[in-house]
Amino acid sequence: MAKNWISLPRVEGTASRQAHVNLPPGTFEREMGKEGFFGPATHMYHRHPPTGWVEFEGPLKPRAFDTVQLKGGESGPWSAELMLHNAHLQFRLWRQPKAMDHLVRNADGDELLFIHEGAGDLYCDYGRLAFRDGDYIMLPRSTMWRIEPSAPVTALLIEATNDSFRLPDKGILGEHAIFDPAMLDTPAMDAAFRAQQTEDAWAVRVKRRGQISTITYPFNPLDATGWKGNLAPVKINWRDIRPVLSARYHVPPSAHSTFVASRFVVCTFVPRPFETDPAALKVPFFHNNDDYDEVLFYHQGNFFSRDNIHAGMITLHPCGFTHGPHPKALKHAFASAKPETDEVAVMLDARDALEIAPAAASVENAAYVRSWLTPQAKAAE
Repeated sequence: MAKNWISLPRVEGTASRQAHVNLPPGTFEREMGKEGFFGPATHMYHRHPPTGWVEFEGPLKPRAFDTVQLKGGESGPWSAELMLHNAHLQFRLWRQPKAMDHLVRNADGDELLFIHEGAGDLYCDYGRLAFRDGDYIMLPRSTMWRIEPSAPVTALLIEATNDSFRLPDKGILGEHAIFDPAMLDTPAMDAAFRAQQTEDAWAVRVKRRGQISTITYPFNPLDATGWKGNLAPVKINWRDIRPVLSARYHVPPSAHSTFVASRFVVCTFVPRPFETDPAALKVPFFHNNDDYDEVLFYHQGNFFSRDNIHAGMITLHPCGFTHGPHPKALKHAFASAKPETDEVAVMLDARDALEIAPAAASVENAAYVRSWLTPQAKAAE
């Protein structure tokens, strides 16, 4: 059913008429919105930071997980550590130091890999695809594949359970914005692919409904001689993403959408110039995001709006939790200390509540909720 939102733009009291710009002196802006920045929204202007709590109790608290501490999951993607999940997605961390000795096939949904560290070759039904750190690789459901790392691989695996990944609607920007679809690489049936088509026995481990079945062939079943069509694995590197910019307005995270599924969206934050208008916010605005759980994986760089966060960490901000920049970042809300950001992060916004798996709980930084305390609040404890 089409959504006919009640639309009644109003301004009440002391407020800015333009979101994220010309905040009333001494106020802090908070966005209350629907549909994860895609729906209607209202902006509140507060005398104190909306994250200015001194205590926080209960299950709604923000969570942070340090995947650098995880050591398991090195015998193929089905051994990857499950971190977060719901009925529509699985968010896993995979380490693969050496070539896989078997093939895999995910019959539960499309698989999106993000290569956090490492490089190598992915072999699949469609051919060979070289990869490096920072690559997204989207594998359609039931694609048969394996990897041969040339350097040990650490990757995110994001499964769209019973679903497919698509490109976001880019609206008035046009289909060539952010990245041109012509930038998407597909596998090639090259000499290296043909060379691996041996008559040796190969096992294929198929995942369906979370259970693994093994099918053994007396030959390598990656033996295709060609293909045609418009369904294939695709690859794009964050370095090829050209983010939406505005010198006079802090654009919302939805503008950085990279892949979408029916019940979640994957966004990519890449280096970009800071806003130059002196009246425009230079840091993310406080917001509730009341329809989505928000997950961030920190890939590399200086995460300017966060404190005590390093590459390889994951944060979870549950639906209904007001969040935004940490106190240290607020100092640069309208005057950035450098001309551009240098962070790279993968964001996942899930429409349905995410469950925290035991592996994530085992590497949780329980003090993360305190990272919003001001120095004065910490000193008073």
